[in-house]
Amino acid sequence: MSAIRLLVLGAVRQHGRAHGYQVRNDLEYWGAHEWSNAKPGSIYHALKQMAKQGLLLAHEIAPSTAGGPPRTEYEITEAGTEEFLNLLRSNLVSYDQRPDMLSAALGFIVDLPRDEAVDLLRQRVRGIEDWRRSVTEYYTPEDGPEQLGHIGEIMNLWVHTADGGVEWTRGLIKRIEGGAYTFAGEGEPFVGILGEGEENPFASGETHAEDDR
Repeated sequence: MSAIRLLVLGAVRQHGRAHGYQVRNDLEYWGAHEWSNAKPGSIYHALKQMAKQGLLLAHEIAPSTAGGPPRTEYEITEAGTEEFLNLLRSNLVSYDQRPDMLSAALGFIVDLPRDEAVDLLRQRVRGIEDWRRSVTEYYTPEDGPEQLGHIGEIMNLWVHTADGGVEWTRGLIKRIEGGAYTFAGEGEPFVGILGEGEENPFASGETHAEDDR
């Protein structure tokens, strides 16, 4: 699974209602086009597909200023919100998925209550530690990668990645428990979305045939 589903649902949810270009602009503002598959075509495709699946509600509004067809604004449905929260929770816990999945989940972590976010991150740590223990039944990091020939470098990479993941996650847990950030139910959280007409300093400069939809 790619991160695009979570990213698009989350972006629409933050706006309340948003058209495709707003969603694309937000994801570029977050740099998602650099660390995920959130490219223009993927974004517009995801919006249309999730509207068909009942996760988003499509509203046709007035024709664009360029004189083209009416724009479509999207609004998240109850089923879409449930899907968004399920993806968010699972991607915070899972340790064995692509990095873009965790990155996407981190972008929306404050949509959860603080205690729940901490609990999910602790589950993540336990999952990484369990995986590391299973791996080291066959590979002893202290003996170095040479014990398995050059193939040992693969195990060496993954063990070091696991150790780094645990260290980073524990640091995040400590910051959250120390009061960092504003979580659900605590007041107005930081929301990194661009207003209508607000210039995006990180825009890719690409155009897309559906920007006015």
